[in-house]
Amino acid sequence: MLALASEYPDWESDGANWPNRNASRFIRAGGMTWHVQEMGPAKAPPFLLLHGTGAANHSFRDLMPILAREWRVIAPDLPGHGFTTGAQSRDLTLPGMANAIGELLAAIGAKPVRTAGHSAGAAILLQMSLAGNLPKAAIFGLNSALEPIRGNALLSPMAKLLFHNPLTSRLVSLQARVSGITGRLLDATGSRIDATGRECYAMLMRHPAHVNGAIGMMAKWELGELLRNLGKINAAVTLIASQDDPMVPSQVSRKASMLVPGCKLVIVNHGGHLLHEVDPVMVAGLLSEKQAEAA
Repeated sequence: MLALASEYPDWESDGANWPNRNASRFIRAGGMTWHVQEMGPAKAPPFLLLHGTGAANHSFRDLMPILAREWRVIAPDLPGHGFTTGAQSRDLTLPGMANAIGELLAAIGAKPVRTAGHSAGAAILLQMSLAGNLPKAAIFGLNSALEPIRGNALLSPMAKLLFHNPLTSRLVSLQARVSGITGRLLDATGSRIDATGRECYAMLMRHPAHVNGAIGMMAKWELGELLRNLGKINAAVTLIASQDDPMVPSQVSRKASMLVPGCKLVIVNHGGHLLHEVDPVMVAGLLSEKQAEAA
């Protein structure tokens, strides 16, 4: 099911208080209109940030200004998410996401030398590396979703059914308006984030297009081929995982680190799934380490 224009968040009203709003711009690429935030010196080395399923670039609201002291930081809303509009069904697959981000980077003339992806965003970066869309770029994964969700044999078909039901996203967004569903979802991350972040997530959940994008991404998320090819990745990869993440256990990053050649593993003892929102200063320090270089 494709979303109607009226179901997307409105930038002028819903985005009036969007974090780092003055860093936002809208770019046409790959048949979509992308919401992208950029910070830092224009001639600094590009640093690409990708959020996870169900989020948007507000997820990096406190991390971006820190990284922007040294880097040209680029953070788009993924296809089907936030204020990015025009995504087709094919754009919600892992290869589709990777290709779409590649087209966006080409449109803005950026060749990242360093990248970081949260949760599913890490999988997209690894897919892009395999596809040759991130030559010589170092990759950081933050609580990387590099393993099928437990119970995926049930959840994936269910997500497919929900995605193709035209009422699903509207019902979920309605529930988000009248109940505490967003708060419960955030509590399930094991992370305590600030009021600004919570309100951004709540606003997004109130819009059917964003909900549909998140469900569609889950419905089409197939990691099998990526996992089989982790040993072919020719990039400097660092996986950072929270010991207390209830959504993507740190063991997922431990296993993946043994499959990616030369992969560095960093385990921290706090932060939950949204570690980069809970402790952006610590995460910025890990992402800025000088020894992280592309292979």
